[in-house]
Amino acid sequence: MFDSYGPLCTEVYDFTKPIGYSINGDIEYYLERLSHTKGKILEAAVGSGRFLIPLLEQGFDVDGFDASSAMLDSCQKHCQERHLTPQLYKADFVNFSFNQTYEAIVVPTGSFCLIESLDDAQQTLLNFYHHLEKGGRLIVDLALPIDWQAGTVDTSTFSISANEGILLESKSIAIDWVKQTTLSYLTYEKWRDGKLVASELQKFCMRWYGLSEFKNLLEKIGFTAITCSPDYQYNQKPSTNHSIFTFEAIKK
Repeated sequence: MFDSYGPLCTEVYDFTKPIGYSINGDIEYYLERLSHTKGKILEAAVGSGRFLIPLLEQGFDVDGFDASSAMLDSCQKHCQERHLTPQLYKADFVNFSFNQTYEAIVVPTGSFCLIESLDDAQQTLLNFYHHLEKGGRLIVDLALPIDWQAGTVDTSTFSISANEGILLESKSIAIDWVKQTTLSYLTYEKWRDGKLVASELQKFCMRWYGLSEFKNLLEKIGFTAITCSPDYQYNQKPSTNHSIFTFEAIKK
């Protein structure tokens, strides 16, 4: 019934978040935090390359993976256009396994929150730990649903060309305070000369974490030197006014 990050979703993502588009300053923040990194970096949930390609263009050695074939195809195309040749993998958070360790693993802009179950989130963090070098660093963004409200419907249109556009409707379905998840349905419709030519229905579920809860998860796996930074202000004190929190942690 549902598609997950299919061609229409990818097309909208490319249109609204092109290569190098910084979301609330995330690219600048990560570039600064990674400035002393000399070894290999892995970006999890690389998407179409919005974040990956600026790192490559700054001279970092970055691999990436994503579970969406459409997103990976777009990322590969963008890299080829810029004569960049990163190693890209089709894989998901829980099951990825590479014959490679990394000095840093990064998960920007809340992608980690797309892991619905706590068990899968714990397994993913363990997987990150195993793929880091000793002393390697994990940097991951988490989002809180501060303004999320069930029952809201948002509609957007995107003019892709003179005769073609995509309509996106987002319906906020439910918030589960026990499981700490929000559920939305996203409908993508592609129209050409007034006729519907393609559509996708996406289930969009996000999981949030308490800050102490996530720190405990990292510590349980073995991470140390854990910091939490709100809204890309390194190691500042978090408050209820913040919606994005960036955790950094080191593998012992």
